[in-house]
Amino acid sequence: MRMGRTVNFEEELERKKQNVEEVILRYLPREHGFAETMARAMNYSMQAGGKRLRPILLGETWKMFGGKGAVAEPFMAAIEMIHTHSLIHDDLPALDNDDYRRGRLTTHKVFGEAMGILGGDALLNYAYEIMLTAFDLTDNPRSVAVAARIMADKTGIHGMLGGQSADVENEGKPITREVLDYIYENKTSALIEASMMAGATLAGAGKQEVRVVEKAARSIGLAFQIRDDILDVTGEEKEIGKPVHSDERNRKVTYVTLMGVEAAADQVRRLSDEALGLLDGLDQKNEFLRLLVNQLVSRRN
Repeated sequence: MRMGRTVNFEEELERKKQNVEEVILRYLPREHGFAETMARAMNYSMQAGGKRLRPILLGETWKMFGGKGAVAEPFMAAIEMIHTHSLIHDDLPALDNDDYRRGRLTTHKVFGEAMGILGGDALLNYAYEIMLTAFDLTDNPRSVAVAARIMADKTGIHGMLGGQSADVENEGKPITREVLDYIYENKTSALIEASMMAGATLAGAGKQEVRVVEKAARSIGLAFQIRDDILDVTGEEKEIGKPVHSDERNRKVTYVTLMGVEAAADQVRRLSDEALGLLDGLDQKNEFLRLLVNQLVSRRN
């Protein structure tokens, strides 16, 4: 796709985001029966907006490798469910104890702490139920199985949940750059790796290509999280949709506290350049994906 002078990148991003919203709506659980309240909590959280970065990255990587049909759509909905589950639990009183997310009350503030826990658990499980429906949408079931395994690996103890565990255990403690990188590479980067690797796999990319995508996604994830650190200090609450200085309030060590805002910003640029170099080295190209990575460097929310 040639976007020329950005064939208005923001408009194209909004169009892709709307497409993701439509996909997500198709896969949300029905609100009925004795579990209606839990379904409402799940849907409240899923429909709270957000950047939808992970499903967009999944879809764009899938397109870059020539993906056809609708097999990526269940995975696009599923990765956002997994991400949203992590946000619901992050906001709970036992963890970050935040009252607002994406500009409105957090799930546990609306539905109660118990339903916040259960709604998050349900979204994580429901994501895998949704992923498995992709078997009905492809003539290549092996690609679905491999993509689902990537999702499981990157979201479990050796991925997102492992990173969250280390984050909780080290909260309020002085930690090294090595520990912080472990937390970021797993708590944040792992889901971005899962998104892009699953997209490439579903489209039939080779093992070496998927490894390159994994490395690029890791750099993108780190850059994204460090940018979050910066915005927590320099951002506006109205723009980022949550309280600023929450890291300081929760006594969290971040790249900003370790090296300062300017050095952290330099790290974001370095990681973004690294990711772009890896993607540029692939035979397959996606100009929008490249512009999206660039946009992460200077985003304000």
